[in-house]
Amino acid sequence: MKTLIKSLALVLLASAALVHAGDFPKGSPKFESSLRSALNDAKKNGKPIVAVYSAVWCGPCQSMKNNVYPSDAVKPLHDKFNWAYLDSDDKRNAKDKEKFGVSGIPHIEFLNAAGESVGKQVGSSSPESFAKKLNDVLAKAGTAAPATASADSTKK
Repeated sequence: MKTLIKSLALVLLASAALVHAGDFPKGSPKFESSLRSALNDAKKNGKPIVAVYSAVWCGPCQSMKNNVYPSDAVKPLHDKFNWAYLDSDDKRNAKDKEKFGVSGIPHIEFLNAAGESVGKQVGSSSPESFAKKLNDVLAKAGTAAPATASADSTKK
């Protein structure tokens, strides 16, 4: 009976952790829960992907989740990307984790709309530093060009 109670307690604890993993602060970007979903979105809208490998037990991951992604510095960039928040402990993410060489978290892989890596960040950062990184990714992914082109066309 004790074993059954311990097992039940562990299941409840794990379930609570999973519910908490999907709980994002107000002002966060819309995160998909799978890379496949973010890739499908990218095929439709042409936006690059921010794939965040994280875990509920990871302090720096939770700091990024609570303080960086919903920050005023990053908010203006939310709609320029497809966002995926991926549990690094979930076996369904193992293949992609291996593909991108995820060994430490937070590991943020930046992909163009075709799903090709255009950069990564391992570890946490300030909101301002992360916003700069996102702008660099936009330039590398080729999505900054249309804004420049439209600005050039207004000069004519």
